[in-house]
Amino acid sequence: MDRQMISRLAHAHHPIAAPVSDGAVATLLERALAPEDEGRVLDLGCGQGGWLLRALVARPRWRAVGVDLDAAALTRARESAEAAGVQRRLGLHHLDAREFTAREPFELILNVGATHSFGGLLPTLAAAREHLAPGGRVLVGECFWECEPSSAALGSLGSAREEYADLATTVDRVVADGWTPVFGHVSSRPEWDAYEFSWTGSLAAWALDHPEHPDAADARAAADLHRAEWLHGYRGTLGFVTLLLRRD
Repeated sequence: MDRQMISRLAHAHHPIAAPVSDGAVATLLERALAPEDEGRVLDLGCGQGGWLLRALVARPRWRAVGVDLDAAALTRARESAEAAGVQRRLGLHHLDAREFTAREPFELILNVGATHSFGGLLPTLAAAREHLAPGGRVLVGECFWECEPSSAALGSLGSAREEYADLATTVDRVVADGWTPVFGHVSSRPEWDAYEFSWTGSLAAWALDHPEHPDAADARAAADLHRAEWLHGYRGTLGFVTLLLRRD
């Protein structure tokens, strides 16, 4: 089954594709958007546009641009923007985020849970810097190790120990790269659990509701595998931090 389709189905009830609650999203955006009455926001890996739509609803004078490789997710973002009445202030690009270019810089750049698009956290920040207006901010979300990962956790994630660091080291690396954290949010265990149950549950429910679909069995298998990998592997080991950053 196509990985992009799995992701779309799994995020049907949790369009913020990260373990971040609606309340935390609202608080993060309030801090990220607060300095200006108007501006431009770019999401490098926007998916279904969850962050951008919330930003545009909260700030009627802001404009937004989203970039993603999933054409179907972008279609859903357009539909949601029309339903919210913000479609005229939203531009969407079906493009590899590494290839995106713009004539004007952005006051806010987002990449939450999509640093893999650039090969990791610091390469993502380097890419964001190219699009950032003077005095602008970056909102980036990245995984970290809550505790030393076991072989079971690494196996379930398909990750190497070196792929992430602990929280302190993660923040230290960002600071050493010339950024200053001005706000942040560490996802709680309830946020993680709600996200994972939504991910696996939405995918499994789709399979139950579409038993004749040729992808139903694959969807159910993907949901069952992901649930087992989470519960028996990385639950309590993998953390997630969302940082609001400014350049020194």
